Amino acid sequence: MSSPKAPDRRRPEGALRRLGEWCARHAVVVVVLWLVGLAAVQVLQRTCGGRYADDFWLPGAQSTVGRAVLTAHHPTAGGDAGQLVLHTDRPLTEVAGRIANARAALARLPAVRSAQSPLPPPPNTARTGPLTADGRTGYFTVRLRDRPADLGTDVLAGVDRAMAPLRAAGVRVEYGGVLGDLARPAGDDRPGELVGCAVALLVLLAGCGSVLAAGVPLLTALIGVVGGLGCLGLLGAAFPFATVSPAVATMLGLGVGIDAALFLIARHRQYLADGAPAAVAAGRAVASSGRTVLRCGGAVLLALAGLPLAGIGFLTGVGVAAALAVVTAVLTALTLVPALLGLLGRRIERFRVPRPGAAGVRAPGPRRAARHPWPYLVGAVLVLAVLTVPAWSLRPGHLDEGADPPSSTGRRAHDLLAAAFGPGANGPLTLVIDRTAVPEADRPALADQARRVLGRIPGTAAVTPLRPSPDGAVLSATAQPLTAPQDAATTTLTRRLRDSVLPRAVRGYEAHGYVTGATAARVDFVALLAARLPLIIVALVGLAFLNVLLLCRGVLIAVQAAVCTGLTLAASVGVVVAVFQWGWGGPALGVAGPVPVEGHVPVTLCAVLAGVGTGSALLALSPVRPRRPRHADPPQDPSPAPAVLAGAALVTAGVFAAFVLSDDVAVRMLGLGLAVGVLLDATVVRLALVPALLALLGRRAWWTPWWLARAVPARAPGPVDPPRPEPPRPEEPVGQPGVPPR
Repeated sequence: MSSPKAPDRRRPEGALRRLGEWCARHAVVVVVLWLVGLAAVQVLQRTCGGRYADDFWLPGAQSTVGRAVLTAHHPTAGGDAGQLVLHTDRPLTEVAGRIANARAALARLPAVRSAQSPLPPPPNTARTGPLTADGRTGYFTVRLRDRPADLGTDVLAGVDRAMAPLRAAGVRVEYGGVLGDLARPAGDDRPGELVGCAVALLVLLAGCGSVLAAGVPLLTALIGVVGGLGCLGLLGAAFPFATVSPAVATMLGLGVGIDAALFLIARHRQYLADGAPAAVAAGRAVASSGRTVLRCGGAVLLALAGLPLAGIGFLTGVGVAAALAVVTAVLTALTLVPALLGLLGRRIERFRVPRPGAAGVRAPGPRRAARHPWPYLVGAVLVLAVLTVPAWSLRPGHLDEGADPPSSTGRRAHDLLAAAFGPGANGPLTLVIDRTAVPEADRPALADQARRVLGRIPGTAAVTPLRPSPDGAVLSATAQPLTAPQDAATTTLTRRLRDSVLPRAVRGYEAHGYVTGATAARVDFVALLAARLPLIIVALVGLAFLNVLLLCRGVLIAVQAAVCTGLTLAASVGVVVAVFQWGWGGPALGVAGPVPVEGHVPVTLCAVLAGVGTGSALLALSPVRPRRPRHADPPQDPSPAPAVLAGAALVTAGVFAAFVLSDDVAVRMLGLGLAVGVLLDATVVRLALVPALLALLGRRAWWTPWWLARAVPARAPGPVDPPRPEPPRPEEPVGQPGVPPR
């Protein structure tokens, strides 16, 4: 028998092998470079890094156009608004002098357009200030010049100085609206991260059987996450990123980084057991499993590329943050992991711990599903279908400050406003009537008609009188809903004002009506996301189909991969809807009562899960492709190392699930949905649904039309080193070497 050809150094696996061996032989240099780079990024991020802020204003949306019209004609009434809620046990009129001084100090701040006092103006006007009947609760309305994402930390310092005399007089001051968002402390996800790392370490110890072998994936993943977050902070100085971006990047960075290192270490230990030197074993591991890591990382990146399809900067930023974490995790796995493996050498097997099973034992689940395909197929589909049912009642919305932790100033301001003025006081709607094109003689008649229409609006607690702008071209008023900003009734009211009430108010005149404000902007944001969610899901499922088709060149096997991806996405969204929107498990997760599913959560959840699921499918099917059958049925257990795949799935699910401990409810939704999706993919899909489908399809799974076979040429994907011989299965007859049994 002729010896196998040496690998071509010009091929990708040759370059990967050289990279792995170089890193293993120069381990100290690689480790020092990583540590120096990590320290430099952290220093730069702390000195000139940006901040995270949510910006829900959409270009061209009615709320955005209305704000621009109001700002252009009435600058002191435009811009994002924040509330400074005042509460005391005695009437606020007793500290009227201090309140007047505070308002003047606020108005002098460079970032502030205007500041409205809570106390009533002089008696010669009919206006009333935002003050309760007993005079003990009121609020400043502070309008800012810039968007929240462009505001610096000095804004809060100036507001604190202006409010200091009131606090000294015993007045309680809480920040709401935009100011509450600015004062909100950075999300403390450290408890979730620590729990996720602890779960990952336990799973790695059980799977690897060695403390050092289990510690390397966790250490390298943490280094990759810290580096990725530092780079994200530097990018934040030039581009706006949502507050949820660091949490998404951390989840993906830990999951992908640990899994990638786990695959490399499993192959490295095999080569060490075969007698290869440590550096050579590390290079061979990177050459073989490194290609799998690159393929899976590429699948995740392609899925994240579906987020910009929504055409929303908010989601594009989330996608960039997640992609940066994936790239950092892959780079860490391909360079730092082989360096540590070369540094440890054969000492990686030290500090052994008991293992529940051997890493090479084949999982019996897929084989049972292949022998009895119909029961497993029907059972798997039923499980996924039942979990999908809640997804049909998905109501994307937005979470107001009432979902924040009770310790935050935004939550305290929300509760004070709701108790004193009603829940709708936390989400006022600004009504704008642009009468620029209306002749001067007709403007009074238009104003009278608008006042009659706006005087009776169901669903509102109060509507302030229409006020003209200084140039008389714009009329504006404020409508306070009866319900909280996150309630469905507030969304319905916003749409009715925009589509019905304001058109009646300007009927017969060349005027335009707009509904603007922070609540209206979020309603427009969620509506656009809901409209584009089906397109994004179709694109994600299509990318899964193309990925598997290009790897396996089998149409039906690519179709089953796309179907499985779609079912997993729907089931994961269904669980999130049942727990949070239906309120079945919300109290257990620290959420009081049913809440809407944050608008961006389904899109982000589907993108991440589609990437992780496609990468899992590619990993499971990649060993099948080299031995693609010509005259026999394909093997029904394609996974080369089920224990490694199962361990990787458990690690990823544990990391995701730990983020249900986050302070941010949207992050909890993402953590729960991602954990459920990974577990469903690793159990119901990989152990039951896929083997059953492959068994029923047989050779038809690999059918490829002639034109597709020419368009997608076959490539030899085999690893650099020949596969290790496997012991014969007890139920299979043993044939001659190199000849498959019949």
